[in-house]
Amino acid sequence: MIHLYQNNGYNIVLDVNSGAVHVVDEIAYDVIGFLERENPLHTVESLGTEETKARLWEAFADKFAREDVFDVLEAVIGLAGEGRLFARDVYEDFIDVVKQRKTVVKALCLHIAHDCNLACKYCFAEEGEYHGRRALMTFEVGRKALDFLIANSGSRRNLEVDFFGGEPLMNWQVVKDLVAYGREQEKLHDKHFRFTLTTNGVLLNEEVQAFVNKEMDNVVLSLDGRKEVNDRMRPFRNGKGSYDLIVPKFRRLAESRNQQKYYIRGTFTRQNLDFSKDVMHFVDLGFEQISIEPVVGEDSDPYAIRERDLPDIFREYDILAKMMVERGRAGKGFTFFHFMIDLEGGPCVSKRLSGCGSGTEYLAVTPWGDLYPCHQFVGQEEFLMGNVDEGIARPEIADEFRSCSVYSKEKCKGCFARFYCSGGCMANSYKFHQTIHDTYDVSCEMERKRVECAIMIKAALADVECAGAGR
Repeated sequence: MIHLYQNNGYNIVLDVNSGAVHVVDEIAYDVIGFLERENPLHTVESLGTEETKARLWEAFADKFAREDVFDVLEAVIGLAGEGRLFARDVYEDFIDVVKQRKTVVKALCLHIAHDCNLACKYCFAEEGEYHGRRALMTFEVGRKALDFLIANSGSRRNLEVDFFGGEPLMNWQVVKDLVAYGREQEKLHDKHFRFTLTTNGVLLNEEVQAFVNKEMDNVVLSLDGRKEVNDRMRPFRNGKGSYDLIVPKFRRLAESRNQQKYYIRGTFTRQNLDFSKDVMHFVDLGFEQISIEPVVGEDSDPYAIRERDLPDIFREYDILAKMMVERGRAGKGFTFFHFMIDLEGGPCVSKRLSGCGSGTEYLAVTPWGDLYPCHQFVGQEEFLMGNVDEGIARPEIADEFRSCSVYSKEKCKGCFARFYCSGGCMANSYKFHQTIHDTYDVSCEMERKRVECAIMIKAALADVECAGAGR
């Protein structure tokens, strides 16, 4: 399977099954496109037949020189023989192995606080309540959660724990106590905890910052962008905006971490579809690790993104990609989470096929110790898997999530981006289709665009490196 597209002056050919990316000239772009459409077998033998050559020349006789057309064809046949063009899908052969693999729990999302001091208008957690009641996790419940993680992690040494909410800093003493407990257990069980904190910053102070810098492997800082954008969607309960209070704190924290191991994370809605301006606002504030996610909401929500908004969103991603190329070439680059892509290594096969590991490797824990597949399923009783006292009481839920892959979703089978998004978010699929074996179409369209932009950025910056090396 081949995906061809043009972006920012580059003709790009992605071989989906091998992951190989080729930046080509006009004639190669057209010839490969013709072969993708007109030669469905895509074997080395079929590409080199006299029939293929005749049809190819008939298609391009009025556009290109004969010698050039067949030079391209010869190069294509060579790349196909190397498995870098028209490669066979070998991943589907492994899907049964992936589904039957014995997974271990390696990450927990601890809902340390089902409460929040902001009233964000798009919050899926209902201001921290998660379809339930306000509550703070006790140390005892958190301790049992860490014990559960250790007991169910098998031989895996590195374990991940995200302190989440609501707002985790509303339960700060328990966060500190659980980190201390985790450090004690590391020595006893030969484990290593990677702690993460997601915060809105309202309660961030020097003491919190010092602890975070010592103990947290990563920090997610919630801010939506420009002051007017942030304050419209992320106000206090009294309606007052949060931007002026939070931004100075976040800037100090990012600098104190040497602009590493954090993300400034925003959410864009249909009320700020010009979100590239919010990204660049973050850059102007000095932030270098940036993520801005599309909101997910019902069509009845005034802020929800609709299909008709996609052309504007695509245009914004293009603007942002070009900005990143310009700044990268000038030595002033920054990281944008959705444009991060590894074209040389990337995730293992199981991750390519089945994604984040929710329900199997990754679980969410409520303040009272209930276990759910991930934070977005919390409060939906049909996904209650068990609790930290008794463990997994409904393993069939884990089995269902384990069977979910790009091959269990019809929409993924013909999608060029399937090995980058791994089938997309199962929670969003359930939200819109009442099954985890589907996809949220609007999100899919955005992901395809992001993959295209990410590959273009790689090509553009590699082009500079090659030119600098005299190649």
